[in-house]
Amino acid sequence: MSGKRRVWKKVVGGLRFYLLMLLVFLTLSILSLHILQEELLENAQQTGSALARSYTLEEERSATTYESLIKVAAQYLDRQFRQGATDEELHEWMQVFFETIQNVTGSDSVDPYAVIDGEIVAANDWEGDETYNFSETGWYQQALEADGEVIYTDAYTDVITGRNIITIAVKSGTGENVIAFDIFPERFRISSNTIELPEGSSYFLCDRSGTLLYAQTEMQSDPDEMQDYVSGIVEQMRRGELARADSYVLDLEGRQRGVYYSVAENGWISIITIPFRTILGGLLRLTITFSVVFLILILFTVFMGVRDYLLRRRVERTNETVRVLGNSYYAIYRINFTSGAYEIIKGSEYIRKRLKNRGEYPQFLSVLSEVIEPVAVQEFLRCFSLENVRALVKQRVRDFGGDFRRSFHGEYRWVNVRLLFDESLSKGEVVLCFREIEAEKQAQLKQMHLLEDALDTAKRNEESQNQFFSAMSHDMRTPLNAIIGLSELAAKQTNDPEKIEAYLQKINRSSKQLLGLINDILEFSRLKRGKLDLNEQEFDLEACLNECVDLFREQIETEGKHLQVSVTLEDGTVMGDSFRITQILNNLLSNAVKFTQPGDRIMVQLRQVEGQEYAKYQFIVSDTGAGMSRTFLAHVFEPYERETRFGARNVAGTGLGMAIVKNLVSQMNGQIAVESELGKGSTFTVTLPLERIQPSKPTDNTQAEEQIRLEGRHILLAEDNEVNMEIATELLSMHGAEVTQAWNGREAVERFEASSPGFFDAILMDMQMPEMNGCDAARAIRAMKRTDAADIPILAVTANAFAEDIAATTEAGMDAHISKPIDVLVLCQTLTELLRRRER
Repeated sequence: MSGKRRVWKKVVGGLRFYLLMLLVFLTLSILSLHILQEELLENAQQTGSALARSYTLEEERSATTYESLIKVAAQYLDRQFRQGATDEELHEWMQVFFETIQNVTGSDSVDPYAVIDGEIVAANDWEGDETYNFSETGWYQQALEADGEVIYTDAYTDVITGRNIITIAVKSGTGENVIAFDIFPERFRISSNTIELPEGSSYFLCDRSGTLLYAQTEMQSDPDEMQDYVSGIVEQMRRGELARADSYVLDLEGRQRGVYYSVAENGWISIITIPFRTILGGLLRLTITFSVVFLILILFTVFMGVRDYLLRRRVERTNETVRVLGNSYYAIYRINFTSGAYEIIKGSEYIRKRLKNRGEYPQFLSVLSEVIEPVAVQEFLRCFSLENVRALVKQRVRDFGGDFRRSFHGEYRWVNVRLLFDESLSKGEVVLCFREIEAEKQAQLKQMHLLEDALDTAKRNEESQNQFFSAMSHDMRTPLNAIIGLSELAAKQTNDPEKIEAYLQKINRSSKQLLGLINDILEFSRLKRGKLDLNEQEFDLEACLNECVDLFREQIETEGKHLQVSVTLEDGTVMGDSFRITQILNNLLSNAVKFTQPGDRIMVQLRQVEGQEYAKYQFIVSDTGAGMSRTFLAHVFEPYERETRFGARNVAGTGLGMAIVKNLVSQMNGQIAVESELGKGSTFTVTLPLERIQPSKPTDNTQAEEQIRLEGRHILLAEDNEVNMEIATELLSMHGAEVTQAWNGREAVERFEASSPGFFDAILMDMQMPEMNGCDAARAIRAMKRTDAADIPILAVTANAFAEDIAATTEAGMDAHISKPIDVLVLCQTLTELLRRRER
């Protein structure tokens, strides 16, 4: 009987637990239903408000159409009036305009008329318009006060037609002439809203005073009753009583409705009401379902209690342990820390072969230590000793453990050990369990290695970029300081032309040095994004080399250095990208000049090393200068890296030049090698495969060169920067052009539109301008209906040198692109070519 009482107590205890859980479930469910109701109402408020804004936008689009029509009419009316049109001509024009409005709006929703020189001129003759005192009407007085802005009246009854109308009006010209439209509210919309309202919903449109203009509803009532209903909603809305998501009104049938509204720019109010039965219909069904489920759960709880009493008279120790631990462990042991004994619930193969199911805990630890990785044995024995287990239980630590490696058939794999304590266990007992985690641990360790590698890489990149920005700050400030300082000195030497000329030459060199730094950064950015395109053309390789060398020859001689050039070619005419080859040579020569001192030698060699169709050509640039350390030599082609040993510390540069060279050579299917020794100089060897071709017949360069001819040309110049405007104006004026200035894109469009066709010969358009940018201005000009809009040359002048920027100007209808800083020769040659092309 004592066993039955224990079982009954456990069954009763279980029933109490289940009932408590059901009570918690009921409470949480009721709370959830309440929260769900709030969420549904919140969602309905968001949806309803969005629908109201959508309908408001539709009303505003219709209003915009009417405003556009009436503004056009006002402009035309003013022009006709100033030109002395007769009443008959104005009446005929009003008839034509009325037909145009009908074509646009698709209905006879508008009755246009105008007050011209103190008299009414209407598209449709009125009865009694001779005695109609328009000067005292609200629409006429408001239109005069608005002075050119379109006004809307509230809905009112027309004294002539007796119909409920809205009047929109606008003042025409500088006098007291006004043009007006009478619009019938039920036909105000030009197009219907395509967004469908929820089931049973209503839509109302009111003017600023709350007068109902339009209704879309299933409710049946007379107009006065409907107006009172809507007026009540507007009044509650204005008092802020409908701002909450759970606020509502009672409709004409006594049902609750949520109210959502939006106010248009002209003050009209769009109101949408949605029945609560539509918003909360799903919640009612859910409540019924929940009640049924809850009843089923109560019955199931009672059934489970009776079943437990009938089928389970005792609770097995193994089931008790499984309830605590589950089945995720390969070995489970119960440890009695009071008596110092163990019991095997689920043992590993190794333990079962060496121990009995029950025994002394110290013996268990001794056998277990045989398979634990030696470095972890002592820590394991300390952590899971009886003394430490008792201390953990005393501290009510319910879960304690860690990871170690254990031998499985001679192979060490990761295992997780847990010491679990719970009051449901017998007094003085804990559970010790083991789970294999080899795959998890390896993945974790791999992830840790990846994170460490990523952190190291990030640190290296951060250090490289910090060095780069530090160097750039110095290198960019150096030429900037020279430009600013020399400019100030030049301003103080106005009586000494020789000194001014010397200052200007130094300013020019410093500016080009600064431009070179910026170009390196832009070029490297292009290369990193894969934006490089090779332009294959026929060119003379030796001439290309000589042109590059000539750029540095004067500097080399001035600095007291020695230059030696040798060329050994069998086939000098090739197909390739001469610009990119020049870019490679410029970087190599620039470095050779930077890292040499007076008396050093710079050697440039060009030789052909193979003679097939695609021959190999070598460019060798060597010097006897500072050279590079072995440490830096391994990083010479990495971005941001610069040699900082000895004399190289004070050499200006971005640290991107060699990275650019390496990338260019690779994209041309070539190779680059470097040899260097600190203090003895460097040698760079570039090998490129280039197609040999027979040279074309030479042309007469004198005849091929086109002279720049801009005399008498009218140029429209759009530029928002005052200094840039002055520079471009002076450059064009020096070549005989007459310049008209525009300080933003919109002003450029207006100046072109105001000019007579053919007045301007070309347009120079900056890209980044206020009010309207260069691309938008170009599109606006191209879209004009005049003879010269489609073919007038439009030249983009911008600091944006990326390919996508050039593509944007082409898409906007521009004919060419010039980068800043402006090269006057390129600018004038481009303009000349565009003008000649237009005149052919």
